[in-house]
Amino acid sequence: MLSDLQTKDIINVFDGKKIGMIIDVSLDREGKIIEMSVQRRKFIFFSGGTVKIKWTQIDKIGKDVILVNVSN
Repeated sequence: MLSDLQTKDIINVFDGKKIGMIIDVSLDREGKIIEMSVQRRKFIFFSGGTVKIKWTQIDKIGKDVILVNVSN
C-alpha cells in the first residue's frame, strides 16, 4: 500500500499547489495510517524539507494524486 501511495503527487486543495511526494507513513497499533511524511518539492539549490500531513487532512485519493487540505 505504501508503494502505491508513494507514486502519487500530494496537492493542497487550500492553495492548489503541489506539496511533494510521500516518503514515509506513521501507523497506529492497529496498522492504520495516522500521518504521512511528505518530501517537499526540491528547488535548485536547497531541499524543501519534509512536512507531516495527518490522515484526517486527506480529502480524496485519486489515481495519480492525493488531495489534502493544509491551510498553513
